[in-house]
Amino acid sequence: MPNIRRKQHLGLIGMLLIAVAFAGLQLTAVTGRASPDTKNYLSYALSLSGESRQEAGRRAIAYSCASGQHASLSPVPWTNRKAVGESEEQCVRRLNDSVAYWTRHGNTEGMTAPFANQRFMAIFEARPGYPLFLVPFVTVLGPTWGLWLAGLVIALAGSVCVLFILRAAGVSRRAGLAGQALYLALPTGTVAMNPLSDGLSLAFGTVVLLGCVLLLRDRPRTDVASGTSTGVTARAGAAGPRTGAVLVAGGLALMFLVRYSQALLLAGALAAVFLAWSGRLRLKRRQPGPVLRAAGLCGALAAGIYAGAHLLGWPMGQDSAQDLLTHHYQRPDLPNPWPEFFAQEGVFWSAWLRRQAAQPILPVLLALSAWALLRRRSVVLPIALAAGAAGLLNQAGHPNLGQLYGYRLIVFLWLLPALAIPLLLDRPPTDSAPHDASRDPAGAEKRSDKPAHAAPAPGGGTSGEVRHPTSRS
Repeated sequence: MPNIRRKQHLGLIGMLLIAVAFAGLQLTAVTGRASPDTKNYLSYALSLSGESRQEAGRRAIAYSCASGQHASLSPVPWTNRKAVGESEEQCVRRLNDSVAYWTRHGNTEGMTAPFANQRFMAIFEARPGYPLFLVPFVTVLGPTWGLWLAGLVIALAGSVCVLFILRAAGVSRRAGLAGQALYLALPTGTVAMNPLSDGLSLAFGTVVLLGCVLLLRDRPRTDVASGTSTGVTARAGAAGPRTGAVLVAGGLALMFLVRYSQALLLAGALAAVFLAWSGRLRLKRRQPGPVLRAAGLCGALAAGIYAGAHLLGWPMGQDSAQDLLTHHYQRPDLPNPWPEFFAQEGVFWSAWLRRQAAQPILPVLLALSAWALLRRRSVVLPIALAAGAAGLLNQAGHPNLGQLYGYRLIVFLWLLPALAIPLLLDRPPTDSAPHDASRDPAGAEKRSDKPAHAAPAPGGGTSGEVRHPTSRS
């Protein structure tokens, strides 16, 4: 018992050390992260905190222009780039002139300041979740430190969820900590720190993935005498399908308020992957019950997200295509935007592939993820594949060459290496019978010393008593 508690304390210490190290590194860039869209979210948050629309716009402009003076000029993908030669005063004057222009041309309503035409600003009006999250931070600490601390909370929350996902799937403590560290070191951590809605959407996405892991397994039996029911990761590992369903539904509901298009793509990708998985199980004459129920839940939530956005009158796919092709609605709409939109897709992805060939960081990480997919069988892998597909689909919906050097639209793809590569740190099962993920999607080990309490596994058949994930060191 004392030895188990000591190992749990070591795991908690490891998690905290990773978080503290990341926070310390982020202190080197408290400002300089703002993008052109940051001022839209900040003005929305300041309006929610009680500022007038004009004052909220003025403060958002001041922050954005001051941040631009500290932005990097390097075209490194995860850094911001500023316009060369523009001073802070010139930036403030330019944005104030833009606000005055669009106010004169009818943009006089809404929570965001009139930085552009009303149709373009409606995109940000349809994302109230992130500004609402920012309110306590910017109210107490002001824009600079408030946005920085909000980003830090978002990044650390997502990294801890990745740790919980891996531990709930039965991997070792070291693999779970490696997943947390990878999440923070990869562009997932950088995007989470940027003052944009993508990071909060990503954090809620990790909550959804954690719920999916819990949905696809029976609740493990914990043994109080052995100490496996104590500790934060232990309690996460002991949660069952009901908790998983709550996390999936709640995570997608919150994502809907933050960035509903990404929530729709994630729910749809998960439903498709689970449906394909259940079909594979049927071909093998195994019961696909839990997997099929997970597909049904995600599919129903995807339909609900689409219906909710439509009923609220939020911009949809057609609006996104017109936004791209008319330079934020400053030119007349195209009668049929899709031929030109798909031509843009070809241009963007050919340029994207050339960039990956020139700087093959992502291809190498995806190759390692594929190796993990072939070497290990775990419920994490199909869920990570669905998250990666959601990232690719999100980028495909915005084939803008201006995003070629950035990772924020495709950031869900980086969850695949963050979740898959840590599995390589664990040894493959050494049982005499090969481990079958379809019989135990959580990838947990079975004890051979206690045959009692056999329960149906999510993929069919029966499994012995599931060893609690936190019993591994």
